[in-house]
Amino acid sequence: MIFEEFKNKVVFMTGAASGIGFAQAEAFLQNGASLFALDIQEGRMAELQVQYQERCQFIVGSVANSQHVAEAVKQAIRHYHQIDILLNTAGILDGFAKTLDTDETLWDRVINTNLKGVYLVTNAVLPHMILAGSGTIVNMASIAGLVAGGGGASYTASKHAIIGYTKQLDMDYCRQGIRANAIAPGAIDTPMNAADFEGDGKMAQWVAEQTPAGRWAKPHEIANVSLFLASCASDYMHGTVIPVDGGWIAK
Repeated sequence: MIFEEFKNKVVFMTGAASGIGFAQAEAFLQNGASLFALDIQEGRMAELQVQYQERCQFIVGSVANSQHVAEAVKQAIRHYHQIDILLNTAGILDGFAKTLDTDETLWDRVINTNLKGVYLVTNAVLPHMILAGSGTIVNMASIAGLVAGGGGASYTASKHAIIGYTKQLDMDYCRQGIRANAIAPGAIDTPMNAADFEGDGKMAQWVAEQTPAGRWAKPHEIANVSLFLASCASDYMHGTVIPVDGGWIAK
């Protein structure tokens, strides 16, 4: 998928070190964008830095830490002088823990990463977009933000909240040139879901069987939707949530 329009664009993103985030980073770089990434780990970012050099910058930090976020955005602006696209992708799972099995530590860790992180990063980037008069934000939700069963209590709560936040964000700032949309992935074959493939892989097999498409998706399939939502091709899409789930919620 080639989008010529990204050649003069700057992407700021979180969660780029692996999985869906890495696929997104790679896709936007391949399409000519410059990228600044914030992640709690370095992961595979060094590979992209070697390949794309000045067009790919990376800093280690937590999206749940306001100082880390502020410093990352400051460095991105200093290096590239603009941020055109924000990808809020960083997130963690909760092991499908029910509410009585979710202690306060787990709840805070999931909510702070998945939800507070989106709020902190968005609030750090948004003023620069408003000043420029344009900006596109793509938040990573989940089918767990649309239906039950895609995660535990804290994960499901965080992803439902992201969808609501995305809609409100777009409504509040769309007249200032900002577009905000979200993606709701289903079963994606990433390191974060590696536990489902362990041992005899029965859990991964069960998920595939329960998915109408009959398989897990690959990270690049989510990255392709991200490219579309960040492009002019989706310019009239506002506050939208796109399920990419192999038909899971259509059942």
